[in-house]
Amino acid sequence: MTARRLTREESREQTKQRLLAAAAELFSERGVNGTSVEQIAERAGFTRGAFYGNFDGKHELVVELLRRRTQREAEEVTALGAGVGSFAEMMDRLRAWNVERAEHLAGWLTLRTELALYALRNPEARPLVGEGEKSTRALLETSVRTEFAARGTEPPADPAFLALILHALEDGLLLQRFLSPEGTGDEDVVDAVQLLMRSWTALSRSS
Repeated sequence: MTARRLTREESREQTKQRLLAAAAELFSERGVNGTSVEQIAERAGFTRGAFYGNFDGKHELVVELLRRRTQREAEEVTALGAGVGSFAEMMDRLRAWNVERAEHLAGWLTLRTELALYALRNPEARPLVGEGEKSTRALLETSVRTEFAARGTEPPADPAFLALILHALEDGLLLQRFLSPEGTGDEDVVDAVQLLMRSWTALSRSS
């Protein structure tokens, strides 16, 4: 059977994806500032001309990489929370997700940090990073509201603020897991979230 020939748009999208994948690898290895257009093109198997046929420059590529990663993370978060009936079920899903992510933690965290630093230095790219953070916090906020409602108690603070605390805790624990793995585990994030929820519930009931 003869393979279907790609359309011009499909071929261009395939080229873009290869350039973006190559850039993500190099940014993790060398940092955004330490990676050149030529290196990205070479890693992807293209010429410098092919790069500039798809992007005006490295900045445009970084912004597109941020946009696509934000969209993918939002889709993953949505899928993670789809059809969840309880906080316990959400924690089970988060536990499995964290264990799976742990296999590629170094590369994931390095690229995430590099892109965050780029956004800090380039304010026009900052909203793209922020959108990804908001998606995760929104999921956590929904879970917090659901859990307190199921327990018949009022949260001790605005659920959006509690979600922010949980998300910041996750970031900190993941960084510790990478930088100082002794005494840490793949499931520490979920264990810490559950501990906080029990503490917050007890605080609500004693007020």
